[in-house]
Amino acid sequence: MEMNATIIGQSIILFAIVMAVLGYYLGKRKTTNPVLTAVIAALSALIPPLAIIFLIVLVLKEDVKQ
Repeated sequence: MEMNATIIGQSIILFAIVMAVLGYYLGKRKTTNPVLTAVIAALSALIPPLAIIFLIVLVLKEDVKQ
């Protein structure tokens, strides 16, 4: 199977969007600054293992009291 650079780029962009949405959703519940959390999650999507670790850390973090 031949890998096309366009498909790889589009999948990375799609993964970054998914990570940004998940980062914002978890950031609203777990941090005081959800926008910064979403930006960091989207940037970490450039290195997928780092993005998964970041997501795991957010899931395991305690909720912020409102």
